[in-house]
Amino acid sequence: MNRPDPRTPGPKPPFAEREQPAPGYEQRMRQRPDHGETTYVGHGRLRDRVALVTGADSGIGRAVALAFAREGADVGISYLEEHEDARETARLVEEAQRRALLLPGDVADPRHCANIVEKTAATLGRLDVLVNNAAFQGKAVESFEDIDAERVERTFRTNIISMFHLVHAALKRLPAGGVIINVASIQAYAPSAAIVDYASTKGAIVTFTKGLVSDLAKRGIRVNCVAPGPVWTPLVMQSYPKERIAKFGADSPMERPAQPAEIAPAFVFLASDESRFVNGEVLGVTGGRPLA
Repeated sequence: MNRPDPRTPGPKPPFAEREQPAPGYEQRMRQRPDHGETTYVGHGRLRDRVALVTGADSGIGRAVALAFAREGADVGISYLEEHEDARETARLVEEAQRRALLLPGDVADPRHCANIVEKTAATLGRLDVLVNNAAFQGKAVESFEDIDAERVERTFRTNIISMFHLVHAALKRLPAGGVIINVASIQAYAPSAAIVDYASTKGAIVTFTKGLVSDLAKRGIRVNCVAPGPVWTPLVMQSYPKERIAKFGADSPMERPAQPAEIAPAFVFLASDESRFVNGEVLGVTGGRPLA
């Protein structure tokens, strides 16, 4: 039987894409990401569970929401303001015969974090899985001095401080058997100077994940982390100039960026009972770049 060459699925550089302002919109991309719309097949691994996924309007978040729904979960779709993108995520969840709950707003606001946890649990009946995926990544800079204090604070509030608030709120709802999955990045291990504020938050997420384990394990709640390499999402369009976008992922061992659909199965594994003895781990989905 012929197996697919892992270097070939999905498009390769060069990409003909335009830059976008933050937060980035999937609907405006010429080369649309693959979220698994035509390929992901569920097997009931998350039947009748409820998940809250932040940053679920597009990219990894949409792929995770789609995969969770096809595995049998209802999904709370948290996002900033990308309403058209988020409605498409909801359509995919509902197409899988599962309930979708749209939750717009800024996770940098602690009150919003508490509200979306409570609204998910109240509307969908419970909360079993929290996926902390939302992130802000500013424009790549030429020198460190170009990263001002306002940007640093925004990046940290969105990427890591929000996780403290979301987990704090979720612990009131997560039962024994509950799961928290945080999203770090290869940037935690091989940081780029041009986005060092973003990279710093990803390093903090790894520490945050490992620091929660001993306490939450006593409650029967597992905490793990996924660290992707380069992934083709709107975040790329809002962060890099056109010439950098064109060659995004070319330096990967796979010679291309991952598609969101290739990242989502890691979340399904960590959310399912198949990983019940996996706790405090960082699962790298980097295409061959080492987490070291």
